[in-house]
Formats: sequence, C-alpha cells, structure tokens
Amino acid sequence: MLGGIEAGGTKFVCIVGSGPDEVSAVERFPTEDPAVTIERAIDFFWRHGPLESLGVASFGPLELRPDSPRYGYITTTPKPGWSGTDLAGAFGRALGIPIGWDTDVNGAALAEWRWGAGRGARSLVYLTIGTGIGGGAVIDGRPLHGLVHPEMGHVSVPRQPDDPFPGSCPFHGDCWEGLASGPALADRFGRKGEELGELTAAAVDLEARYLAAGLRNVIYVLAPERIVIGGGIAELPDLLPALRRRIGAELAGYPDLAEQTEDQFITRPELGDRAGALGALLLAEAALHQR
Repeated sequence: MLGGIEAGGTKFVCIVGSGPDEVSAVERFPTEDPAVTIERAIDFFWRHGPLESLGVASFGPLELRPDSPRYGYITTTPKPGWSGTDLAGAFGRALGIPIGWDTDVNGAALAEWRWGAGRGARSLVYLTIGTGIGGGAVIDGRPLHGLVHPEMGHVSVPRQPDDPFPGSCPFHGDCWEGLASGPALADRFGRKGEELGELTAAAVDLEARYLAAGLRNVIYVLAPERIVIGGGIAELPDLLPALRRRIGAELAGYPDLAEQTEDQFITRPELGDRAGALGALLLAEAALHQR
C-alpha cells in the first residue's frame, strides 16, 4: 500500500492506494502553516496505514538533488512561512518509510504519462496554468531534472504588440507566467477567468497567442510527443482549439511534423484534478523500488 501527497499552495491532498482504480482513502484540507499542515497529513497516514512508502509532489521551488544537505526542502517559495521547510524529511522521520520527492507538476506529468492523456507517448510535457505557470517533463517514465526542476513559466516570450500590460511576475515582470497566468488575465480585464463574460473571446485570443509563443520554446527545446495542459485557465471556452491554430503559425512549417498538427498533440488532462495526487503514488512506487 502506497501513500501520496499533492502539496499545493492552497490545499493538501492525501491519498492511499496504488492507482486510479485502487484508492482506499483520500482527504483534502487547506494549506496552513507548515507545522499544522504536516501534522494533519501525518495523522491521516497513521490512520490509514501501514504504508510501504510515501510520495510527495509539492509546490516549489524544491531541492531535488539527493546529494544536497537540503534535499527534501521547499526553498525560496513566495508562499508565506514555507521557505526552508524540510517537507520530505518531516514525513520520513514521522513515518519511517521511503519518501519519493518531486514537484507537483512533475507528479501530474507522471500520472498522465502512466494512466492518462500521455499513455503510449515516450515524452510528455505537462503544463498547469492558473495562479502561475508550472511545467513538468517526463521522458521514458522519468521526470526531467537538472540543477533544479524545470521552471518553464519563467521563460521569455515576445510581448504581443497590442498588449501594454507590464506583467505580473514579481521576479521577471513580463515572463511567460507574468503575461499568461490567471492573475495576469485578471489584472488586465478586471475579472477572474470564470467571470470574464463578454470579455471571454478577447481573453482567449490573447491567452492563446501567449501560450503558443511559450510552447514554441518548449517544443523546440524538448521535442515532446504530447503536451497536456491543465489548470484553471485551461478551462476557458475554446482555448485549446485557438491554441492549436496559433501553434501552427508559431512553428511556421518547421520541422513540418504531422504529429504536431494532430489534436492529441496538445490536449487536456484525462485525470483531471486527481493527476497530482496520483502522480505522488508513482513517486512512492519509485522510492520503494530504489530502497
């Protein structure tokens, strides 16, 4: 029996099971200060254990290098009170089992690759577009890491000529996240995505242009076979069809691959909001095999 945690900036999702059709317990609760939130998660797993291993798919930034003394830590997050939290270590010490550790978006990417929209693909990129833009990549079943996990939301994209908005990213201003995240749309149009009403068509057009510009970078650098897009902004009506049309213009016939014109090349998650927690189970599975 495996445990998983999707540790999000607004909520924690704790799960016990081994896959989408084999879940024995789930609990969701708000992300409060670290001590309260971690204690509540530990209590959940004590009540629903014993477990063989636990996977934690967390908001970041994270330290993922196993040889680092800060492995398992949330590092310089803008989430108040959480910078420097030894999240993986806290669960390892309390439960005494192997801990798998990665970003929430890499967890979602793993789950969609194994069980969802990425089945059959060797390489997949998962993007979540909401409060920010997060990106994870899975190649042959392994999440992509380097010195740190991918930070796709902070790549540069060209400003659209009809857009004077300065950008909402506190670090870079008009990076991809600063121009195409949920807060960026809300700041421009004065309404959240679900409240756009008659402004929806204009918002979708602008969002599709910025998403296509950012995906051009992702496609040329990583060459994924599948791109899965989740998050609240992905729910905007007709966004994906508009994005598929725009990506063709961005790629401009190069490298002229038929696969990049198919609807499944850029698609929605099949696992919905369960992807992150289910991906945490896969992190637990990997940690058990590495023991």
